[in-house]
Amino acid sequence: MKFVDELTISVRGGAGGSGCMSFRREKFRPNGGPDGGSGGRGGDVVLKAVRGLQTLADFELRRRFAAENGGHGEGGDRNGRAGRTVTLHVPCGTVVYDAEDGTGAADLTEEGDTYLAAMGGRGGRGNRVFASSLRRAPRFSEKGEMGEERGLRLELKLIADIGLLGLPNAGKSSILAAVSGAAPKIADYPFTTLSPNLGVMKTDVDSIVLADIPGLIEGASDNRGLGISFLRHVERTRLLLHVLDISSEDPSGTERDWRTVREEMERYDPALGSRPCIAVGNKSDLCRGEKVKEELSEYFSRAGVEFLIVSALTGENIPLLAKRIVEFSREHPRPKSEVRFFAEMRSIDIGSVPKRRSKRAVQIVPLPDGGFRILHPQLEHAAERYDLTQEENAARFTRLLRKHRIEELLEAAGAAAGSPVSIGRADFDFYPDRYER
Repeated sequence: MKFVDELTISVRGGAGGSGCMSFRREKFRPNGGPDGGSGGRGGDVVLKAVRGLQTLADFELRRRFAAENGGHGEGGDRNGRAGRTVTLHVPCGTVVYDAEDGTGAADLTEEGDTYLAAMGGRGGRGNRVFASSLRRAPRFSEKGEMGEERGLRLELKLIADIGLLGLPNAGKSSILAAVSGAAPKIADYPFTTLSPNLGVMKTDVDSIVLADIPGLIEGASDNRGLGISFLRHVERTRLLLHVLDISSEDPSGTERDWRTVREEMERYDPALGSRPCIAVGNKSDLCRGEKVKEELSEYFSRAGVEFLIVSALTGENIPLLAKRIVEFSREHPRPKSEVRFFAEMRSIDIGSVPKRRSKRAVQIVPLPDGGFRILHPQLEHAAERYDLTQEENAARFTRLLRKHRIEELLEAAGAAAGSPVSIGRADFDFYPDRYER
């Protein structure tokens, strides 16, 4: 499967169903009360982290996801059914950002972590809900709210315990195959690995996941080569294995390769400089000079870095490397923290939270086409919820406009009879009460 670790998707919650205006009509009860049911809530779109996925490729061909709309209310006190929720499975380690402003939204690290990506709209209330001792026969109902719609950028940071780093053709894939039994593509040319490979070491206690990160080159942190695309996948690792090619028998060249990888890694994220690491000198079968090996061992000893000389081809010291990986994993167990970088789940139902009445003044915004847009939360909410084809709803909305002196404000802004006016998603033509059509 193609490896995809970053893309943008669009999600939309389902619209709420509209409420119903109905009155009970039964034999011998010609004046029954209101029995219009309410609309169902729209479905949500939820992201859920699952194991077994290692790429975001499932979203590459389909980028837009919408939940089901809620059902409309009906007469006979029948409420509409709620829309079905759409659950999108993503790999563990997926970080969610808002596509518009880039702010972090959720970090789905552990299996089962969920994030409410787009909330469904509330259903409209039927006329049964508005009945009271003073209003016994309400002849109006509400429309359902639109669902939330937003763009999300998904970024995958692989969940691996051990990360293998090094320049192209250093032998990282060969070491991964020798230690874990994985079967990555191996060839004698640079950039054989074009996407991270994962291998698993089975122990008597736990499984250790190793990630072979595509080769870095000098300038990778400035978006040169392939490395910058994959450096994010070492951010969650507990131990780094820096694989070095010692077949050239040039200690200064090997030391330079080490510094190149370290500098590019630290330029990408300074915190990686303090990550525990082991330097692995690979291809010892091609390095005949014992003096070269001694010089490298002394260099890393002075730097305070553990250094192992191995050969992935012949198996020299591979068991020792595997033993050190297991020992480190036991000494530094995988953290089981529930802390996330961002909010774990936006699970609050906005319909159940009372909204504080806005005291913000009405704003009249002239539009280039000669129309006007009215900005005010209460008016926008009413324009969306009131079914203005119903006579009583139209009268309620008119009283609300008068309360906020909309006619006077529009005339002061330069509106003339017939000027188009927008409030939220609703469009009207402006005709003052005194204007006779």
